[in-house]
Amino acid sequence: MDFNSSLGKLLIMGGLILLVAGLVVFFLGDKLSWLGRLPGDIRIERDNFRFYFPLTTMILLSLLLTIVINLIRRFL
Repeated sequence: MDFNSSLGKLLIMGGLILLVAGLVVFFLGDKLSWLGRLPGDIRIERDNFRFYFPLTTMILLSLLLTIVINLIRRFL
């Protein structure tokens, strides 16, 4: 397999993953309102300043994506 065909497959898989993620957010967006408001997410709000750093949410999503990608790689 040459570089162009493997790059093409990688781009198609990336597009499919983005499509599935978009559909999940579109159809289940109201049920995912807790995402980004987990304990450990840093939120500082002042009069003219707002800082938000979703630390726990990023760790949780990273762990979930790592598991999903490893499962996909194992079965394909």
